[in-house]
Amino acid sequence: MKKILVLAAHRSPDESRINHAGVVALKGIEGVTVHELKREYPDHQIDVAREQTLLLEHESVVLMFPFWWYSSPAILKDWQDQVLTFGFAYGTSGTALHGKKMMVMTSTGGLAEAYSAEGANHYTVDELLLPFRAMANKTGMIWQTPALIQGANTITEALIDEGVNGWLSRIQGLKG
Repeated sequence: MKKILVLAAHRSPDESRINHAGVVALKGIEGVTVHELKREYPDHQIDVAREQTLLLEHESVVLMFPFWWYSSPAILKDWQDQVLTFGFAYGTSGTALHGKKMMVMTSTGGLAEAYSAEGANHYTVDELLLPFRAMANKTGMIWQTPALIQGANTITEALIDEGVNGWLSRIQGLKG
C-alpha cells in the first residue's frame, strides 16, 4: 500500500472548521499520516532530520492549508525553507523526493467565481498556486491537480462535509 503524508498547516488549528474536519477525516484512513505542523512546532523550530525521514517513508505528500493572502500559512513556508534542503530535495544529489506525488489541498475564503481573470482576485487558483507547482518541479515530485474547497467565508457544515468527502476521494486516488 502506498503511504501518504499529509502536512496540515493551519496557523490556528483549534479555530479551523475546514482543516479540522479534514484532519479528523484523514486520520481514520489506513496508510495516511496526518502531521499537524503548528501543533508539532508551535515555535517554528522544525526537526529537519525527522521531517526528511517522514518524507522518505511516504510515496505521496499532500500540503493541506487554508489559502491566505494567496499563499500558505507561515509554518508551511518555514517547513519548506528548513526541510527541502540542497542535496536532499534538489541539486545534483538531491533526489530524495523524485517520483513522489505532491498535491495541494486548500480552502479559499472566496467563492470559485472570485478566482478568475474577471473575478475579485483576477487570477485562478491554479495560477496562484504556481509557486507550489514550481516546488514540485524543482524537487522532482509529480504535481497533482489541487483539491479545493471554496467559499469558506460563508460555507455551511453540509458543504464542508461535501468538500472533505471530495478530499477523501482524492486521497484514495493517490493510494492507487
